[in-house]
Amino acid sequence: MPQIKAIITDYIGTLTNARFYTLDASMNKLHQALSDSGFPTDKQQFLESYAKAHEKYRLVRYGELREVTNAIWVSEALSNLGYDVAPEDSRMKTALNVFFQDYVDSLELRPYTKKLLKKINTVCKLGLLSNFTYAPVVYSSLRKLGIAEFFNTIAVSGENGWRKPHRKIFQDTLQRLQVKADEAVYIGDSPMEDIKGAKAAGLRTIFVSSQFYNINDLYCSKQEPDLVMTDLKEIYYNFSQITNI
Repeated sequence: MPQIKAIITDYIGTLTNARFYTLDASMNKLHQALSDSGFPTDKQQFLESYAKAHEKYRLVRYGELREVTNAIWVSEALSNLGYDVAPEDSRMKTALNVFFQDYVDSLELRPYTKKLLKKINTVCKLGLLSNFTYAPVVYSSLRKLGIAEFFNTIAVSGENGWRKPHRKIFQDTLQRLQVKADEAVYIGDSPMEDIKGAKAAGLRTIFVSSQFYNINDLYCSKQEPDLVMTDLKEIYYNFSQITNI
């Protein structure tokens, strides 16, 4: 097998945990932020309109694997309530920053994240590939957690336009790193988005258990990664296996 020249990791779940986060609280803050920005609505009507728009684009996101950023369905929800507003309106960004702040604050590094990233940096290039509808959340949280500096490239589905497991987002990340698929290893916690997607794109794969997916989930998915690890600590202390799979 060709020498490993790059390691690409998933983000949420793989490198971080989300603690004490509730979507309901964020939705309340989104409604208030939009009202403060000039889009007052009845709360229940807004939530119903939001849910309808969200479901419409969820089918696109998971059915076609085309990513759709939050501003599109939030602006559509408001349009359905009588407002003429485009996704590019700066007030959408302001409200979404408020909406996601609790989520950013909920993220914490899993044990051994920084140690592992530092070790990877000493031997090869490092990329991050995340399915996330609103890219600023990824960038701001990486800075907040103090790990942005480790990555040679950061790819987010909300910017790329495709979401894992679509092959295109993996190929685009490899191109940014200037490595071939068989020269890269992908580390992730989702059997379908990460392992299936990366394998289909030609990368070697490592599954790591997380708060979202465990070994049983991997077994049920029938995906077969090159290595299976229980946590980042195990990857760190068995690092030589990564460069030799």
